[in-house]
This record gives sequence, C-alpha cells and structure tokens, in this order.
Amino acid sequence: MIRTKIESQLRHEPTVETKNRKPLKQEADFEGEWELRFGPDNQFCVFYAIDLENHEVHILAVGVKKGNRLFIGGEEVAF
Repeated sequence: MIRTKIESQLRHEPTVETKNRKPLKQEADFEGEWELRFGPDNQFCVFYAIDLENHEVHILAVGVKKGNRLFIGGEEVAF
C-alpha cells in the first residue's frame, strides 16, 4: 500500500500542494522538504525531497503517526 501510494502521488507533479501533500513548515532532521500523508486517519507519513534539475524525488523517511507522536524506524521523532 505504501509503495503504491508513493508511486501514484509522487510520480507526476510532486511539487503540487494538495490536502495530504504539503511542504514542511520547519526543517526536519533528515532534510525533508515535503510530506505526504495517507492511510487510515493519515497515519502514514512519507518525507521527501525534490531534485528539480534531475527530475527526481528522493524518499527520505517513512513514518507512522500514533496520536500526535511520529515514529520512524521504531523511534519517536519530533516533527
């Protein structure tokens, strides 16, 4: 499900802001520039950067939200 959503949402126009795809308001520890949320209660978060020159999207982290907490790789991170 995660791979399918990433491919469908970020393959074309990854810089277009939508309800669930937004630029990050503050810099993340892993240098993410954008966030994509999806799944039940938007529990999955994909953080990514865009290389416009090379037309590439770099997935930097995939997290799971539990309430107002975010976990990446099993560790809680601030966001």
